[in-house]
Amino acid sequence: MDFASILAIEILGSIAILVLISIGLAVVFGMMKVINMAHGEFIMLGGYVTIFGTTHAGLNIWFCILVLSPLIVGLVGLVLEWLVVRHLYGRMIDTMLATWGLSLAIVGLMTMLVGNTTTGISTPLPSVAIGKFSTSGHVFFLIALATFVIIALACLFKFTTFGLTARATTQDANMVANLGGNPRRIYAVTFGLGAALAGLGGGALAPIIGVIPTIGITYIAKAFITVISGGATVIAGNLAATSLFGTINQLFTYWYTPIIGEVALLVCAVILIRLLPQGITGRFFKGTI
Repeated sequence: MDFASILAIEILGSIAILVLISIGLAVVFGMMKVINMAHGEFIMLGGYVTIFGTTHAGLNIWFCILVLSPLIVGLVGLVLEWLVVRHLYGRMIDTMLATWGLSLAIVGLMTMLVGNTTTGISTPLPSVAIGKFSTSGHVFFLIALATFVIIALACLFKFTTFGLTARATTQDANMVANLGGNPRRIYAVTFGLGAALAGLGGGALAPIIGVIPTIGITYIAKAFITVISGGATVIAGNLAATSLFGTINQLFTYWYTPIIGEVALLVCAVILIRLLPQGITGRFFKGTI
């Protein structure tokens, strides 16, 4: 029973990590049809904001994770959207190449500023013992944070004026403009929201990973696989894909090794995309957010 409890917690933790690293990309892709190749670098920036805010500025780690990281990275996203991305809407390949260039520029800039070495901070929460097994207390925080993010986004897109306008803009931007809306502003805020969510994920993961300027490539692949497998529906698709991949990854990690767990995740994604080329929500959960 103790082992089963630990395994269940680790599976939920794996799902939570996938949610936190991919939900920002899901928002941008699902609402704007923009492939943001700089998403991994936004995660990296969120990690650095938390680390430097805690170690150099002496700020509270929870403030850095929950407020400072998403705020700063969200502002960076707004600036980059204003300078680059907004001029390329409707041109998916051009947007992908432009954001790829931005990702390389961010990596180069951070390498010059902090060097090509791994930095990190200790986890603020102690380990939790369940019988003769133990797990990191930070896993419980990640699970709670991912749950809150999903619920908050669902409420934002379903019950607020911005959410309803954003969903309408996704369906027909010209109609929204004719009715007095401002699609460009909606797109800007949506891109900034996606960047802020990536920063939140990076900040939340900073205590359990080492952050290096090139770490974004580690997460962008998983994030893209999750978003493409989930389909165009932002929340339902992301939650379905992360639940499937997180469970498979953690089970194969326990049965074999972490490398086998990663391979199993990729194989599952390939099979899923082959069977459901439009993603899980292209076949199931239609009409959801």
